[in-house]
Amino acid sequence: MKRKADAGPPSGGGPFRAIILPGPQILRGVVGAQPSKNYTTRRLLVAALATGESTVRNAAISDDSDAMTRCLRTLGAEVDVRENGDGSADVRIVGFGATPHPTTPLQVGNAGAVLRFLLAVGALCTEAQFETDRPDSLGKRPNADLLEAVAQLGVSTNSTDGMLPITIRGGAGALHGGQVKISGARSSQFLSGLLFIAPLIGQPLEITVTDKLVSRDPVRQTLEVMADAGIVVEASDDLMHFRVEPQSYKAGEFRVNGDWPGSAALLAAGALTADGIAVEGLLDDNQGERAAADVLSTMGASLTRHEHEIRVARAPLTAVDFDGDTATDAVLALMGPACFAQGTSRFHNVANLRLKECDRISEPLAELRKIGVHCEEGNQCGDADPDAIIIHGNPAGYEGGVVVDGCRDHRVIMLLTEVGLRCAKGLTISGAEHVAKSYPRFFQDMIRLGARIKFERETSGGDQT
Repeated sequence: MKRKADAGPPSGGGPFRAIILPGPQILRGVVGAQPSKNYTTRRLLVAALATGESTVRNAAISDDSDAMTRCLRTLGAEVDVRENGDGSADVRIVGFGATPHPTTPLQVGNAGAVLRFLLAVGALCTEAQFETDRPDSLGKRPNADLLEAVAQLGVSTNSTDGMLPITIRGGAGALHGGQVKISGARSSQFLSGLLFIAPLIGQPLEITVTDKLVSRDPVRQTLEVMADAGIVVEASDDLMHFRVEPQSYKAGEFRVNGDWPGSAALLAAGALTADGIAVEGLLDDNQGERAAADVLSTMGASLTRHEHEIRVARAPLTAVDFDGDTATDAVLALMGPACFAQGTSRFHNVANLRLKECDRISEPLAELRKIGVHCEEGNQCGDADPDAIIIHGNPAGYEGGVVVDGCRDHRVIMLLTEVGLRCAKGLTISGAEHVAKSYPRFFQDMIRLGARIKFERETSGGDQT
């Protein structure tokens, strides 16, 4: 059954389509930034690694935070989630400290960062088993770099090529400190996982990152939340070498910052369609995706800042060349304005986007082509970076009127929504429910800003019911 345009997505879960009505649409108004997914998972984990009672305020409500709280309970923490009615929650946690003791396998859903952090925590356990109900997504993502690293610390692991399901056997009788090397070329989440457990091993630990380190700002987030819980880490300026002495996490009260990656999608939509929208509650913190505001300004968007509020309005846009490694989770959001910019935009140094919920290079580009966007990968056009994303913008816009696939990926869904707002015949996004992984209120916030969107349930095969 069709719903009113301002009603929001269907309640009760399940697959649904988001139908972006014909455009170009005009947005205006003010919304608050949702809480940061990345800070939420980190602060929840730090609270559980402490002994005693902590409170995490303004925690994000999302599939990822649900996965983290579910797994922390399995590991022995007492967790009480009190929703605030605005997309945030206050979470009381009585931690397990250095002695997690899982009673059943940990079901991590589709939360990659949660898996990588807790795989490291599994080294503190006599035995920990990890599984997922998303074998088509998280089940295909690699973890061998982290498993090889914890093996250097005396832990044994069992998996198929580093993929789920995974069993880890460690604990006090096996785990030791010393020196460990870990690759940072695929994901910085592996390094963050090691850092989280380093103070609790009982012996000094030195970590050396081999190869290169992608996505450095999330490592800075990890160090920040550890410091807030009383942990001292000696880190080189380039984040390639660390030393951590035995310490205990201190329980306390922690607060989650506003989310830059999700807000980047709102700001990008504003640069395409808005008389003027504002996003409130964005701090100049360790989220690399804060660079999205500067990129939009460079492209020509009318953008102003006032304390913790950013206001943006549509304007003629020009192409951009951007090193996406500095703001990995904002790259897809910025691809939306690039589709309408004058000239050719290039997003490079983004190879790790292929290892997310979907291949965030090939799959979203395939969906954009269905709309009529002229775009390609670096390896298709002789670019020096084979994984570069190349978008030839069209300021005149696109007709749309087609059905595109959200690729089971929250960032892809937000990108397609941005583009759909400017399509003359609108756009239908299937599998739109997956936006809840990081931003369950995304469509509600878009509607609050004036977006005209309807929703229809669909079966697993994509047909309407």
